[in-house]
Amino acid sequence: MENQSIKAFLSLIFSLKIPKFILIIGLAGSVLTTLVGLTIPLLTRELVDGFSITSISLGFIALIVGIFVLHALIDGFSAYALSYVGQKVVAGLREIIWSKLIRLPVRYFDRQPSGESVSRVINDTGIVKNLVSQHFPQFISGLISIFGAVIILFIMDWRMTLMMLIAVPLTVLVMIPLGSRMSKVSRTLQDQTATFQGEIQQTVSEIKLMKSSTAEKVELQKGNNGIFNLLKTGLKEARIFSVVGPFMYMIVMLVIVVIIAYGGIRVEEGTMSTGSLVAFLLYLFQIVFPITSFAMFFTELQKAKGATGRIMEILEEEVEEKQQGVERSIEGLPITFDKVDFSYEEGDPIIKNMSFSIASGEMIAFAGPSGGGKTTVFGLLERYYNPTNGQVLIGEESIGALSLQSWRSQLGYVSQESSMMSGTIRENLTYGLENANQVSDEQLWIVARMAYAEQFIQQLPKGLDTEVGERGTKLSGGQRQRINIARAFLRNPKLLLLDEATASLDSQSEQVVQKALHRLMEGRTTFVIAHRLATIVDADKIIFIEKGEITGKGTHQDLLENHALYRSFAEQQLT
Repeated sequence: MENQSIKAFLSLIFSLKIPKFILIIGLAGSVLTTLVGLTIPLLTRELVDGFSITSISLGFIALIVGIFVLHALIDGFSAYALSYVGQKVVAGLREIIWSKLIRLPVRYFDRQPSGESVSRVINDTGIVKNLVSQHFPQFISGLISIFGAVIILFIMDWRMTLMMLIAVPLTVLVMIPLGSRMSKVSRTLQDQTATFQGEIQQTVSEIKLMKSSTAEKVELQKGNNGIFNLLKTGLKEARIFSVVGPFMYMIVMLVIVVIIAYGGIRVEEGTMSTGSLVAFLLYLFQIVFPITSFAMFFTELQKAKGATGRIMEILEEEVEEKQQGVERSIEGLPITFDKVDFSYEEGDPIIKNMSFSIASGEMIAFAGPSGGGKTTVFGLLERYYNPTNGQVLIGEESIGALSLQSWRSQLGYVSQESSMMSGTIRENLTYGLENANQVSDEQLWIVARMAYAEQFIQQLPKGLDTEVGERGTKLSGGQRQRINIARAFLRNPKLLLLDEATASLDSQSEQVVQKALHRLMEGRTTFVIAHRLATIVDADKIIFIEKGEITGKGTHQDLLENHALYRSFAEQQLT
C-alpha cells in the first residue's frame, strides 16, 4: 500500500508539464550552494590558525568575501528557480483537478460535499507544491551537505568523527516512530480541515436560511466543534514537535559539548590546531541542521502522499464526455420515455417503468405529490443521470447517441431556484454561450424585452453591466427569474424544461413571469413541472406521478373526471 501511494505520487508529479530545465538549474544551484558552503569551514580553519594582524592578506579576505557573495547569489537564484517550478507544479495540478471537477457528472456532487472538493483544489495541491519546491531541494542539499561534511571530517580527524556519529543511531531510534506518528496526525488534520472548510462554506452560502431559521446557536456549536477538533489534532502535532525540537537540541548540544571538551584536550596536547577545532564545529552544524530538516521532509512527504491519494480519487472518477456522440438537431423530433427505471441508490427505485411520448411543439406537464419523481424526470432529460433500465428516445434513437454538447446546447432550463452566477447581468445572460463576446447589446435588449426584464434592467445603475452579487442576491426573485427566461430566449432552445419556475414568486411577480414563460413556450417542445394549476391547465397532456409511477395521463379535463387525487390537487389550487 505504501509503495502504491509513493508510485501514485510520483506518477502524478511526472504527468505534469514540469519545466525540467529550470528544475535541473535550481537543483544544480542548490547542490553548488552546498558545495560552496563546505569550503567555508576550511577557509575559517586557515584564517584562525594563521591569524595575526601582520599576516592578514587582502587577497585571502577578498576570497572569503567572494565566496560568501557567490554563495548568497547562487542560493537566491536556485531558491527562485525551485519556487518557480513549485508554482508551475501547483498551477498544473489545479488545472488538471479543475478541468476534471467541472466535467464530473452530477451524481459525483450528490455524494461529495462541495467544500471538500474546493479543499482538494486549493489545500492539497499547496501541500504538493511545498514538498516539490521547498522540502525536496532541502533534502537533496542536506544529503550532500552531510556526506560531504562527514568525508571531510574523516580526513581531518577520524576519531572525533566517530565520536560525533555515535549520536546518529540514537537520533534515528527516536525520530522514526515520531515521524510515523506525525504522518498520521498530519493526514487527520488535512481531513478535518477539508471537512471544516466544507461546513463553513455551506453555512456562509446559506446565510439567509440560517438567520431566518434562527439557527445561529446550532451553526455556532457546529463550527466550534470543528474548531475544537482542529485544535485537538493541532495540539497532537504540537506535542510531537515539542518532543522533536528539544530532543534534537539536547543531542546537538551534547555532541557540541563533547566535541569541544575532547577537542580542547587535543588542542592542549598539540595534536589538533585551534582552527581545526573551529572547522570541526562548523562542519558539525552542517550535519546537524539537515538531519533536523529530514524529519520535516518525511512528514511533508506523508502529507503529500495523503493529498495525492485524495487528488487521485478525483482524477480516477469517470467524466462526462461532452464531445462523444453525434451532432444533430432535435427540432421536429418526438421525445419518448420507453419503460424507464431509475434509482439513485441500488434497491431504492425512484422512477418505475415510465413510458410516455411528446410530439414536437407540444407541452407536457407533470403533476403529483412532492417526492413523486417529477424533478428526477428532468434530471434524466438533462442527462445528469442515465436510466437504470429502459431508454429515453429522441425520434428513433437514444438521447445518449447525441453528444452532450449537442444535446444540452438545444435545451433551455428554468428552475424555481432562479440560479445566477456572480457577475454582471450581461455575463449571466450570455453564460455558457460559445460566442458570448459577439452577442450585441441590441440582442440582449431584445431578449430582455421578450422576458419583460427590459424595464427593471434599464433602471439599474449600470444597466446590463450591473453586478448582481453572489447568486444574484442584489435582485429580487422575480427579477432573477426574468433574467433566466431572457437567457433561455438567447439560447433559442428546441426543448424547454420548466421546473416549478414560478413556485417561489409573489403573485405580482408571478403574473409577469407567467407572461414571459408563455411567450418562451410558443412553438417549442416543453416539459413543465408545476404545483400551480394555472401553469398546467393548457398543457397538451398532463402526467400525474405518484411514487415514481405514472397513475394518470390526459388533458386537464380528463384527469378531473377520472383521477381522484388530481381532482383533489385541483380543488386545493382553487381554494
